[in-house]
Amino acid sequence: MELFWGAEYILPFFGALIGMTIALWTKPKTPKGLSLILAFSGAFLLAITVFHLLPEVYAHQNDSIGLWIMGGLLLQLFLEFVSQGAEHGHVHHHKNNFPVLILLSLCLHAFVEGFPLYKETTLVWGIFIHKIPIGMVLVFLIWKEHFSKSVRFFFLLLFAVMSPLGTLFVEHLGFLSSNIIPLLGVVIGMLLHISTTILFESNKGHQFNLKKLLSILLGLTFAYLL
Repeated sequence: MELFWGAEYILPFFGALIGMTIALWTKPKTPKGLSLILAFSGAFLLAITVFHLLPEVYAHQNDSIGLWIMGGLLLQLFLEFVSQGAEHGHVHHHKNNFPVLILLSLCLHAFVEGFPLYKETTLVWGIFIHKIPIGMVLVFLIWKEHFSKSVRFFFLLLFAVMSPLGTLFVEHLGFLSSNIIPLLGVVIGMLLHISTTILFESNKGHQFNLKKLLSILLGLTFAYLL
């Protein structure tokens, strides 16, 4: 699917903005409304990875691509250790000050995700949808803290611009842009971990939930049609 000019910068930014706006508008006490959009986004990301990204990276016959994918998976494991799973909808209460490491982890996650977006139109849509629940989670975290409104909005804006900054960084740095396949491998590893974690957690307790099942099937279908 062709994207409009600049979509690789605009869509990830507005995905985060949409999630933040929903959370600020509804002001829920807990992120219960996240479950369906998380199920959809997890299925969408996994399907994009399987249908589009994996065939592309392996078509280049790069013997080391498996290492890059595993490296991305391990990187995401480390980031989630720091962020405590905020990338896939976990919200934890903190008795002390707002954990800046969580914000930094989410920002680094978003920055790396932006690396291949200037060449991967299908991934742009995946990141756009992925940003909505993360934007909501970040609002839940920040609004519990005693910050001024200006500081709160600065934190939110900082996260929203990180993926576009990652895209800009790689697109204008010759060495990285000429090695986009390894970078895409890293992002694939990150997405595999995030998407499968979301889907496994959406079925926690092995309880049948028709709405979540339909959300997952919808995500898979949309990704296949891209």
